[in-house]
Amino acid sequence: MRHRISFLLLTALAACTTAQPTTNAPAPGAAILATPIPAATPVVAAKAMVVSAHPEATRIGVEILQKGGNAYDAAVAVQFALAVALPVAGNIGGGGFLLYRGADGQEGALDFRETAPAAASRDMYLDAQGNVIPNLSTLGHLAAGVPGTVAGMWVLHQKLGKLPWKDVVQPAVDLAAKGLKLTEKEAAGLNNQHDTFARLNPGSAYLKAGSWAAGEVIQYPDLARTLGRIRDQGKAGFYEGPTADLLVAEMQRGKGIITRQDLLKYEPKWRTPLHGQYRGYEVLTFPPPSSGGVALLQMLQMLEPYNLGQAGWHSPQATHWITEAQRRVYADRATYLGDPDFGRVPVPQLLEKNYNKQRMATTLPYRATPSAQVTAGANLPGYESDQTTHYNVVDAQGNAVSCTTTLNGAYGSKVVVAGAGFLLNNEMDDFSSKPGTPNSYGLVGGAANAIAPGKRMLSSMTPAILTKGNKLALVTGTPGGSTIITSVLQSILNVVDYGMNAQQAVAARRLHHQWLPDQIDVEAGALLPAAQDTLQARGYKLSPRGGWGRVEVIRVLPDGKLEGGADPRGDDAAAGY
Repeated sequence: MRHRISFLLLTALAACTTAQPTTNAPAPGAAILATPIPAATPVVAAKAMVVSAHPEATRIGVEILQKGGNAYDAAVAVQFALAVALPVAGNIGGGGFLLYRGADGQEGALDFRETAPAAASRDMYLDAQGNVIPNLSTLGHLAAGVPGTVAGMWVLHQKLGKLPWKDVVQPAVDLAAKGLKLTEKEAAGLNNQHDTFARLNPGSAYLKAGSWAAGEVIQYPDLARTLGRIRDQGKAGFYEGPTADLLVAEMQRGKGIITRQDLLKYEPKWRTPLHGQYRGYEVLTFPPPSSGGVALLQMLQMLEPYNLGQAGWHSPQATHWITEAQRRVYADRATYLGDPDFGRVPVPQLLEKNYNKQRMATTLPYRATPSAQVTAGANLPGYESDQTTHYNVVDAQGNAVSCTTTLNGAYGSKVVVAGAGFLLNNEMDDFSSKPGTPNSYGLVGGAANAIAPGKRMLSSMTPAILTKGNKLALVTGTPGGSTIITSVLQSILNVVDYGMNAQQAVAARRLHHQWLPDQIDVEAGALLPAAQDTLQARGYKLSPRGGWGRVEVIRVLPDGKLEGGADPRGDDAAAGY
């Protein structure tokens, strides 16, 4: 009975505006306004491929594969390498989601998302008047959830790894001890955060007299010792012993609330992947507490009836259809999605084809639907951070990994655990501090994502793997906060509907709509001027902004070779053999 009540409620919301006829044909001449697809050359490898957000992490992943490791060994090695090479997002003090598909068709979804400490409470970020206290959930010790990364990597390796654990962690230990050259982007990021690091972390390795410069070598001796304990003791090297002592001491110093018991109780969870279809492809993606997988499959269902290829890439009509799908899905996200261990999340109902068909039936053929008419809500401002990271691995046997891992904001809470050398996340901001009030990404949430002890905060991370004819076809994912879902969607559309190669798919300029605020974010060059005029005439508000996301794609070619696409917006690198 509960199942039917939920479905009826969803159906009623889907019909909350007057249904209008839709069409799957573009307006006459629409393709003339389509943005030309730029040329871009992917990396091609015969057997195996790694794509990550830093060249050193990619190199280490490939070396593990060449030494006889499988995709899961390489994923662990890349994860720990990113904790050294990419402190803005790579981590051992955060968490993430890892999706895999084995060459034998075996699949799994590993949730190593952070959890709220036992002392967390629903209103912990509100003042006496019930208002959200600025920065309390984003900056400093109280912003951190219990880290899940090390436990996640340990569980993954115990189940699927091939090489000895110490062999896949050692490259990161070496990288931290010997140091590495800062890229221009990483030097700029550390310099931008200098004052905050100095205030929260006196004596941190991330500080120096003067500014960092590209090409300078930065060493992390404390982090090297921490990684050494993880290498030697596995999960216990982080959640027990000296590392745990240092983390708890850091909490006490900064009035945080993570305790030894929180660390000892943390466990990653194996979840059942979600499945969907799109134009002959099987789409494998992540279930709640990721909102991304549900939202991705909803949008693909909504868009499949429309001829996006005929309309043209980023034409007004294709943009119209995609935006209206995004608008409706993000409204659903705000209402229904949260940690399934703490409440019923109506995933089957949200993925009912008839439900999503009805949602799109409320669109006007050539006119924007104001978000206020999709569901009640104000035009709320929001800020978008890109500081998550993603990596893909495909090994010579055909095992595939798609993993998104994060500290949340850039350098997380900006807190470095003294003596241990790693940054803590600020994932507590991904809860709804107050239902109806946007978080730092501009995302609105409800009671389903309220704070509770031990609960996992809702995420937009959307690792995805596509197969066709039961054969691996595409591995994709990205960082980008609330833009993750739409960026992953576009990477799939770019390949499936527009015939792009892997590098074109990740380099292509992006568009984003998330229901609130009611605007299309437009990356420079994504739309022709005439297309912008047409969309504005249809009632869309266009908001220009700099690039976002760091999409990574591995595409399997008809001859079995692998194409790697690494996002040029970062220091990302694809390599294989």
